[in-house]
Amino acid sequence: MFRFAEPEYLYLLLVVPLLTLIFVFYRIRKRKNIAAFGDPDLLEGLMPNVSTVRPTVKFIMQMVVLMLLVVVLARPQFGTKAEEVKRQGIEVMIALDISNSMMATDVAPNRLAKSKQILSQLIDNMSNDKVGLVVFAGDAFTQLPITADYVSAKMFLSTISPKLIARQGTAIGSAVDLAIKSFNPKSPASKAIILITDGENHEDNAVEAARLAQKEGIVVHVIGMGRPEGAPIPVDGTMSFWKDKDGNVVVSKLNEVMCNDIASAGQGVYVRADNTNAALRAVSNELDQLAKTELTTTTFSNYNEQFQSFAIIALVLLLMDIFILERINKRFSRLKIFDLKEKL
Repeated sequence: MFRFAEPEYLYLLLVVPLLTLIFVFYRIRKRKNIAAFGDPDLLEGLMPNVSTVRPTVKFIMQMVVLMLLVVVLARPQFGTKAEEVKRQGIEVMIALDISNSMMATDVAPNRLAKSKQILSQLIDNMSNDKVGLVVFAGDAFTQLPITADYVSAKMFLSTISPKLIARQGTAIGSAVDLAIKSFNPKSPASKAIILITDGENHEDNAVEAARLAQKEGIVVHVIGMGRPEGAPIPVDGTMSFWKDKDGNVVVSKLNEVMCNDIASAGQGVYVRADNTNAALRAVSNELDQLAKTELTTTTFSNYNEQFQSFAIIALVLLLMDIFILERINKRFSRLKIFDLKEKL
């Protein structure tokens, strides 16, 4: 793999075409000035040591040196090495409810935004663990396979919205099943699923899915979003709320019974999120109690610096440029290096 460690320096290459235009303009103007004195062919005989080619050759060499130095500044790197990094940690799959009901505002700023805040802080607290992300509504799909790349995890987290899944609903069981399948069955690491939902399950048997996870040695923790008294669901881009077929405003309520049952079946804990960090602290404490095992992660982080080659070529060309004079050198004129072009 090839890359530049500091690619912003490559913008300096824009100077090359500018300098080229200036040089061409200068050469054209110089020829016009010579022509103003008389016939260029006659004047050439009066200036036997003047070369019309050497200045161009020197300019080209100088531009090549400039480009090479810019490349050196950008630090070209090549030949990455794959390394296996061993860490002591756990594996965590997050199952996040992104159904429309998660837009209710009984938790500020709304259930989904608060969920993303909690997860972002949870990822920030991780150091040697692996994390993955499953999102669900009426369907469930893997947003991020389990990884130790926390930057990617937070990037994917920031893009989540109910628009990711067209089919609405709350298929908690499907999300838990998919989270189970996302783990590597051969990994000896302790495993946990963090389910974040308002508990309005209308699709499948979520408790049975949690029980299956427990049989696989996976703990299921549940963070309930919302309040039991509920709140209306805002319609995106409007000042109104979702209504049922009879025209009544739909009030989405946190189903704490469902959330408790899922956590019990998965031998985890249930905690209701509010406008504090209590839920984050409770889940983090539970994760810290899981046994840390050795995790192996393959990383590609060691890049070999390649700027030396470009620097050497630039130095050689610079030395050559010093020894190439703009006028014809009588000592080297016998070599006739530029002879074919001197007469142009």
